[in-house]
Amino acid sequence: MSTKKVTAFYIEGCPYCRQAKEALKELSSGNAEYSSVPFEWIEENQHPEISEKYDYYHVPAMFVDGVKVYESHKGEKYEECRENVKKVLEKALG
Repeated sequence: MSTKKVTAFYIEGCPYCRQAKEALKELSSGNAEYSSVPFEWIEENQHPEISEKYDYYHVPAMFVDGVKVYESHKGEKYEECRENVKKVLEKALG
């Protein structure tokens, strides 16, 4: 089964987005499968025409095949974020 691309929305300067990118880096650094998953990071404010086509409220928000797999929430801790990013990676790998 082929690896699917992840479409991820973020906002520059968002602490939750920074946390998600850090979790992705951590998970990918020791796992060749995870590091093979392609991510398309879209800055919401720079590309509103793209972000308005997706159903989410908080960033970061990550989609696989147009289906939302992860959306951050206020007060989310790093461990929870890491688990959610891991779910996104697993979904993308099939």
